[in-house]
Amino acid sequence: MKIIMLGAPGAGKGSQASRIANEYHLPHISTGDIFRANLKEETELGKQAKSFMDKGELVPDDITIAMLLDRIHKEDCKNGYILDGFPRTIPQAEALKEALAKQGEKIDLALDVEAPDDLIIKRMAGRRTCPNCSAIYHTETLKPKKEGICDLCGAELVQRKDDNEETVKNRLKIYHEMTEPLISYYKKENILEEVDGMEKLDAVFEKVKEIINKRS
Repeated sequence: MKIIMLGAPGAGKGSQASRIANEYHLPHISTGDIFRANLKEETELGKQAKSFMDKGELVPDDITIAMLLDRIHKEDCKNGYILDGFPRTIPQAEALKEALAKQGEKIDLALDVEAPDDLIIKRMAGRRTCPNCSAIYHTETLKPKKEGICDLCGAELVQRKDDNEETVKNRLKIYHEMTEPLISYYKKENILEEVDGMEKLDAVFEKVKEIINKRS
């Protein structure tokens, strides 16, 4: 099962992606992780991306997609994967579709986690992140076992600077302008499913499992 996660920043798609990964034994792939790996390993694609990043420019889609294709054709992706953070725009979605089609592959499901902006702003103010393994927690809804400490690696949790209200509002504005059109795009592709991100995490995940099992 090849899944794309959709939803505004803070809607809860990352939390659901992690649960899907654990339940179905699929790799949870974010573009951020791919970039960091290529830069760290100094791959040819990483060097190309760095040349743009050093100038403060966006990395072109063809380089990003090349990195993505390299990642999803590793052994751990043979039974599928979850893409989180890509595509972000219609051109990226079309480029990904074309690249996969050349290899006889396609995305099976685009899962949209819906939540209103005011709830997202409230959620993100309480979000805490592990700087070591990137695990995400929340001061109200997803507390770690020990306050302020990551369950997975024991690092001290932090509040990211981009989780303040003004930054969140700006990120939501960009999402509505650039990424939200993907909902209509994947609806036309007949692979879109939506879940209500306002419900509790466990309740949302039960609906997510119903959708995945139905489409498997």
